[in-house]
Amino acid sequence: MIFGRTIMLTCLCLASVLGFHGGADAQTAAPSWADPVLLKEAQAEGALTVYSSMNEQEGLPLWKKFEEVSGIKVEYLRGSDTSLIGRIMVEAKARQKSWDIVVSTAVSRLPMQLFASIDPPQAQGLIPAAHGPDGKWLGVYANYNMPAYNTKYVSKESLPKTYEDFLKHKEWAGKIAIDGTDSQWLSAMYQYYGEAKAREIITAINTELKPVLVDGHLVIARAVAAGEYWLALNNYASLTLNMQLAGGDTDIVPMEPMALFFGQVGAAKDAPHPKAALLAANYLLSREVQEAQTKAGRMPVRTDVMPNPPDTFKRLEGKKVIFIDYGGNEEKKWLDLFKTLFVH
Repeated sequence: MIFGRTIMLTCLCLASVLGFHGGADAQTAAPSWADPVLLKEAQAEGALTVYSSMNEQEGLPLWKKFEEVSGIKVEYLRGSDTSLIGRIMVEAKARQKSWDIVVSTAVSRLPMQLFASIDPPQAQGLIPAAHGPDGKWLGVYANYNMPAYNTKYVSKESLPKTYEDFLKHKEWAGKIAIDGTDSQWLSAMYQYYGEAKAREIITAINTELKPVLVDGHLVIARAVAAGEYWLALNNYASLTLNMQLAGGDTDIVPMEPMALFFGQVGAAKDAPHPKAALLAANYLLSREVQEAQTKAGRMPVRTDVMPNPPDTFKRLEGKKVIFIDYGGNEEKKWLDLFKTLFVH
């Protein structure tokens, strides 16, 4: 099974990348997530194992800061959603108690009996949709799905207002990309348009514009920003904004329907370090971490944190958002349908 390498964070000094600042005040003031009682209990356990699909450029500085403040040793294992699911299921079958928390969009697709019900204090600041059933998962960041475009090759005036509008631009044929696993987007399309109309629109787009199937949402965001593709039929808004903040020639196209799902944190029911797991979840949901993540374009899930750029949520106002949260079997159904529809 392919899985990201294990990374010990002791020697990594990258916290400044995420916007955590030092100085005397920062060193003496207790962060909002460091509940004194919980912190003491977690410190007694002394360690934390994190499974995560978050890229290392974000994940390593994030957990380095946690180590610095808490004194708790973090073992960070990074893998794709698919490899995380596979590893966790194998370990569960073998009754191994290997991990404390998992941070991934795949949490809700795992059996819920593997997770403890948690309610860390910082969860009170989350938007309602970011609370999973029975506290088995909590949203860490929001993935809003929508088209994106290259600002050099596509003018603002020609941007589509609906998915039907894509069909007015035959000049975009072969210059549009979409990830080959966009099952959440497909599910939202069917809910919004109805099965017959959604199939009609998608089939026409596939036939006439021949969108290119690409492996990886980050790959698409980079390719559109570089002009390799002119548009993305769908992508994660946070990745497009990340490229824009880095100086890329790209922007989002807020359009109905917007599929929404969350990067989630879940704590293992049989966690080797249950108090450290609860403290880590509290950390991820804190205002400090949520604000830091917006520097990379991540969309916050707290009501008291502004997105970056600040007008992002305003641009989404009035658009139909469809929350997608389904298990593994449901996901397979939509993935199979996606493959059926996007065949050249």
